[in-house]
Amino acid sequence: MKRILSLLLVLLLQYPATGGPPAPRVKPGADVLLEKRLDILRGKRIGLITNRSGRVSSGDHLLDALLARHVDVTALFGPEHGILGSEPAGAAVPDAVDGKTGIPVFSLYGRVRKPSLSMLSNVDLLLFDIQDVGARFCTYLSTLGLCMEAAAEKGIPFVVLDRPNPLGGMLTDGPVIPDSLRSFVGMFPVPVIYGLTIGELAAMANAEGWLAGGVRADLTVIPMEGWTRTMLWRDTGLPWISPSPNIRRAETALVYPATCYMEATNISEGRGTENPFHFIGAPFIDGRELAGVLSSRGLPGLQVRDVRFTPASSKFKGVDCSGVSMEFTMSDSLRPVRIGVDILCVLKRMYPDSLAVSRRGLARLLGDPEAFDLITGGTGAAFIAGRWDPACRTYRERASAYFMYPLH
Repeated sequence: MKRILSLLLVLLLQYPATGGPPAPRVKPGADVLLEKRLDILRGKRIGLITNRSGRVSSGDHLLDALLARHVDVTALFGPEHGILGSEPAGAAVPDAVDGKTGIPVFSLYGRVRKPSLSMLSNVDLLLFDIQDVGARFCTYLSTLGLCMEAAAEKGIPFVVLDRPNPLGGMLTDGPVIPDSLRSFVGMFPVPVIYGLTIGELAAMANAEGWLAGGVRADLTVIPMEGWTRTMLWRDTGLPWISPSPNIRRAETALVYPATCYMEATNISEGRGTENPFHFIGAPFIDGRELAGVLSSRGLPGLQVRDVRFTPASSKFKGVDCSGVSMEFTMSDSLRPVRIGVDILCVLKRMYPDSLAVSRRGLARLLGDPEAFDLITGGTGAAFIAGRWDPACRTYRERASAYFMYPLH
């Protein structure tokens, strides 16, 4: 009986008034918009750039919440993976019509990637609400930049609804990408891990003249409430809604900047498995041996074990692979990008005749034009990563001018 009473007391303390789970500690910009800033949308035809991650605290999609409040949403715009976030990586997405509302859905990952004037003919304001993952090569950043350019060119306001960076706001790592390597997986001159929220990044890109032709959008960022720079996703109290098919849990955002480079190799990055980006492997790898070597490296934050897997799609579909499974523990010394380069260096040393690396693919993802030659030439990861540090520090100092949230 005492145990039952103790349990009831714990539950009452945990759920004191509502009878349900505690409210999230962080209120995303979408919720702030609905509660306090709807006036900026009144009387305007709204173009909404979003995907499945654009949810409000009620669980409703922002589109439904806006329509319920009689906001005139006249166009939808979907990034890579489509408005539903279900299309495979790299797959062209066609235009469509939303079956529930009849609103046209324009794809920004098909024949065009930037809203055209005809797409914006019935739009007075562009509203952006997509959960980012904190890594430069996520194409949502390029979609953000191109949509800001389109808004500036048409002379209409652009509003970003801010959301948490799942990597927090303290970590930066990786090379600042040079102009020569700019692409749709690297539009802005930032490190791989850039340490800003999507709203802060939009403000920085706008003020620093990073948009094409130096145009500047009429930008408004609706900030979150309750977020601080030291928060990881688990600290926000928010549910993780996968923004793309292979970033299925918040922890993957931390591993992604280390293992995405496998896309530039003949090694599986775990697509088509239950743990994409956490698994890496190939038929020619000895997972136990690789796990032992990586563990012996003493890389801060890396937890690694051997694993076997058979991808259901992508590289080595239906083929048994051996490799490793990785998780990271956040700390001040964690450097996911450095770990990713270390893994490539180890793989090149262990499997020199089997590992294939695309020079162009690696350069575009990592943002370092010399990395291929250094890795394939046997240079150590510490030296390679040390070359990035001065530019990364300079970037961090510059980016701090755009911080919208406190440290704690």
